[in-house]
Amino acid sequence: MAPLFAAASLLPVLSPNPAAAGRLAHGLSSRPTRPGFTLRLRRAPGSAGRGVEGGIPDEWGERSPPAPERPSQPDPAVDDDEWGRDADAGNSRPVVADEWGEPGPPEPEAPAAADPPSPGIDDDASAPAGGEPQEDEAAERREDLKRCLVDTVYGSELGFRASSEVRGEVVELVTQLEATNPTPAPVEAPDLLDGNWILLYTAYSELLPILAAGATPFVKVKQISQEIDSKSMTIVNASTLSTPFASFSFSATASFEVQSPSRIEVQFKEGSFQPPAISSSVDLPEQVDIFGQKISLGPVQQALNPLQQAFASIAGTISGQPPLKVSIPGNSRGRSWLLTTYLDKDLRISRGDGGLFILAKEGSPLLDQL
Repeated sequence: MAPLFAAASLLPVLSPNPAAAGRLAHGLSSRPTRPGFTLRLRRAPGSAGRGVEGGIPDEWGERSPPAPERPSQPDPAVDDDEWGRDADAGNSRPVVADEWGEPGPPEPEAPAAADPPSPGIDDDASAPAGGEPQEDEAAERREDLKRCLVDTVYGSELGFRASSEVRGEVVELVTQLEATNPTPAPVEAPDLLDGNWILLYTAYSELLPILAAGATPFVKVKQISQEIDSKSMTIVNASTLSTPFASFSFSATASFEVQSPSRIEVQFKEGSFQPPAISSSVDLPEQVDIFGQKISLGPVQQALNPLQQAFASIAGTISGQPPLKVSIPGNSRGRSWLLTTYLDKDLRISRGDGGLFILAKEGSPLLDQL
């Protein structure tokens, strides 16, 4: 209702006839209005843009000067990012004004960094493991060292005829192999430890008598081996000597106890002597070297040819005999220890209370180099 009273108070001023103006004001004030309905007066033509105070004359008929226009309110500030873009506008390109204040063409948007690919199953499967190159390089180096070691001990007759230079090279190669041992707990790897191992080189003093016998003209050390069985906890050391007439084999059986992941305690139980394997034919070397002199054995070979039949019958009789077994006393001389310092599928390096042992597993390609 307040606007109606304000409009009524203005009518006497706007109307030239006071009486008509009064009647009009009385009619407007007494006319019922609807709720929420507001009566608005229409502005006279030509008065658009003028303030209300400036368009109304005072009591002297003079119009008051127009009120100063209110300053327009600035637009609300918009948060811009570092590129001058509206933060709410998404990835809009920044607009830069030129020297005349006109907006220029938008600057090219800086290339966005590519998102890193999300790891997936394929990525994990195709990406090589970080340790594989190093492992391959270490395995290749071990193979090279093993081949060099076998080449070094070749012709040394299991170490009996090895010179001081050869022994020094063997020690150097063994030290490098031990530093790259792929099996730090050999006792806990029966799939590698078990099997028959062929001796390649030794510095064991107690084997010197056997090796010395192999250095004689008519005797040769055919093989020295060690068979390990982790299930029965036994070790069998076997040696075979060959002559032109027969081969002799003997062995020593021992039990062992695990002292550490790389060390075992060995207790020898008994020795066994196999009956000699008589050769059906006598094959003598063409010549032998005795004290620096070479002696031909051709005449001896011709003299033994008539005895071939006799040797064959003797061989058939002896081969069926059981081996001779001898108990080994359980004293300190029958005890020993063995420390494995290198082990893989082809080569084993062990150290005992008597020296160094280098062995290759039976069937290993390393034996083909000998």
